[in-house]
Amino acid sequence: MDNFQIETAQNVSIQQNAASIGDRILAFLVDLLILVIYSIIAIVLIESISVTSGQQWVYQLVLGLPAFLYHLLWETFWDGQSPGKALLKIRVVRLDGSRAALSNYLVRWLLRVIDITLASGGVAVVTILFRGSGQRLGDIAATTTVIDEKQRVRLQQALFAKIPQDYVPTYSQVTVFDDAEMRKIKNIFTDARRNREHHIIVQLSDKVSGLMDVTPEEKPLHFLATVLKDYTYYTQDS
Repeated sequence: MDNFQIETAQNVSIQQNAASIGDRILAFLVDLLILVIYSIIAIVLIESISVTSGQQWVYQLVLGLPAFLYHLLWETFWDGQSPGKALLKIRVVRLDGSRAALSNYLVRWLLRVIDITLASGGVAVVTILFRGSGQRLGDIAATTTVIDEKQRVRLQQALFAKIPQDYVPTYSQVTVFDDAEMRKIKNIFTDARRNREHHIIVQLSDKVSGLMDVTPEEKPLHFLATVLKDYTYYTQDS
């Protein structure tokens, strides 16, 4: 699986996993199967109402339009995922890791004709392999990529320090974060400690405390360490 970096507001690089070629092909096949099933059901229903030869536009509208707009509509209204992508736990995002906008989805959708339709996916596969950041031509033009959101190991084992059984948490407000957000906080914190970049730790502490709406009494280093432990405490049994 390829990795690529995004830059945070603190100018710290975070590794993101680009979705593999295999996962993207499987997601495409799942979506294709859904479209085939839809088409079969639609044809049966249209035939049952005896559409005449002068009403062929009904076929084109009912069969063609959903297939034509399928990926654009799903990704736009389902936060970068189609049913196939959701099943494979992959998602379209901007290169900085943020949620893509309609303009991003529109550009990558328009270039599907070149990437996938005309070349049967060959252009997309070659571009992704050579690009190394999970991007086909449509992604390059739209400044997006497709990331893998699978968690391959348990959250506590991979990310956070062990806590004793009698540990008493300090900040219940840590539950405002989800796992993906806490991973980013962990990565920034770890990199800043390793590189002795105290100013980044201070900025991160201010950002985290602001989102949690708390005023920490500890120094930034200790506050962030406590936040990580508290998140582990509140999520370890979930």
